[in-house]
Formats: sequence, structure tokens, C-alpha cells
Amino acid sequence: MEIERRFFVRNVEEKPWMKPQSRRTIEQYYLDSERFSTQGDMLVYDSKHHLASLSRDEICLFEEEKEWTSRIRICDDVATVTLKGKRIHASALELEWVVNRDLTSRILEDVEFPAVFKSRYLWVGDDGNTWEIDHFEGTLEGLVLAEIELSSIDDEIHIPQWIGAEITGKHQWSNSSLAYNGIP
Repeated sequence: MEIERRFFVRNVEEKPWMKPQSRRTIEQYYLDSERFSTQGDMLVYDSKHHLASLSRDEICLFEEEKEWTSRIRICDDVATVTLKGKRIHASALELEWVVNRDLTSRILEDVEFPAVFKSRYLWVGDDGNTWEIDHFEGTLEGLVLAEIELSSIDDEIHIPQWIGAEITGKHQWSNSSLAYNGIP
């Protein structure tokens, strides 16, 4: 279960998170979730791309959830496939596998998928919690969002002064909505 809170980042002069050593380059492509299936214990896309071996628990979760959001993420040349269930405020079921980069290239060359491109910075707050600050690129240039993953929705966090309005649970600001629709 993924539990995260998301926020706008204020346009401030001082950006303590922007350290080159904490920067990651991310491409996220959103796939048609209905084209995922299982063949035995394998997760398959489009009936031909064998992505990952699934545990019995993962197979059960995959078959029980009916509304997946699916993506391929390429982060600094490491590819992952993620299936996220329907988000209820700050939490959602999430399944994720590291997959062969060549395989993801073959999937992505077939069709132009909705996508977001961003630079992600990791910043550790005074309370020891790690924030992910995303600077979007391309058509979303100028949008900066921050999120923090929690072990419980009740976890207390110290909100840095550069954090703006909270957007947790506002689907129109999810990465998948931004990929499909742009900035609302």
C-alpha cells in the first residue's frame, strides 16, 4: 500500500532541494491497463511482452483490482512497470517490478503513449523524512510538485516553508492525469 501526500511547491528563490547529486531524470509512459494480463505466473502486456514473474499474492491482487493505472517509468536508465489501484485520498495499492530496459523500449516503440518528463530531487527534512520534488518538463514546464511517502496516514510531518497548497487526493494533479490532460 502506497501512502503519500502531495503539494505544490511555492516559487521561492532559495531551493534547498536542488542539489545536482540528488537529481534523477524520469520518463513516465502511461499504458492501456486493459492490455495487461497474466499467463501462468507471468505479467504480460499486449499478449506478447512477458514483463515479470508474479507471486501467488501478486496474481490475486492483480485479478481482484479492476481499475489499474499502469505505467512504465524510466529513471536514470532503470525501467520499472507499475500498476496502481484506485487512489482513496492518500493511499493506493501499488505493484511494481524492475523490468528489462530493452523490453520496455519495444513496447514504447509500438505506440505513442501519454507521458510526463521530469527531474526529481530528493530532499531530507529536519524530521528525517525524504521529500521528492518533481520539476516537470516539456508541456508541463514550470510545474513543481512535492510528495512525501508515509508509513501511515497519521504520520506527523514537518512541512517546509517552501511547500504550498496540499493536493493530496486531487486526481487532476496526478501524474497520469497530467500525462493525459496537461495542467488543469
